[in-house]
Amino acid sequence: MNVFVDTSAFLAVLNKNDQNHPPAKESWQDLLSKEIQLVTSNYVLVETIAILQHRFGLSAVRLFESTVQPILTTVWVDQELHQRGMSPMLTANRRQLSLVDCINFEIIRQNHIERVFALDPHFVEQGFSVIPDLGEAST
Repeated sequence: MNVFVDTSAFLAVLNKNDQNHPPAKESWQDLLSKEIQLVTSNYVLVETIAILQHRFGLSAVRLFESTVQPILTTVWVDQELHQRGMSPMLTANRRQLSLVDCINFEIIRQNHIERVFALDPHFVEQGFSVIPDLGEAST
């Protein structure tokens, strides 16, 4: 099984002060214990690294780079995929729906990825099966 991992999940796992840290950490450990391919995009990596650097410093970036990134399969966004994400973002006309999200939606659909590890409600809105299931508590 393939699971797409979003920035929101990485941040919740890595930040002990995040309100969703306990369920995110539990889900992460569960994913690591199984024969699951963890997929992400290079845009998620850029977004995650930028936030980690800004909030926690370069030591957090080094830790992410050395321990998390090597276990991921990264889909590299080319010009065509970038444009396929840009179009729905502009059409949706929603300030909180990011280009990274829209590109991730395309990657998930294109690669027939079954589940998404995310705490971003946009993935649920798009009809994806999301872990952890936080119900109404998702951010």
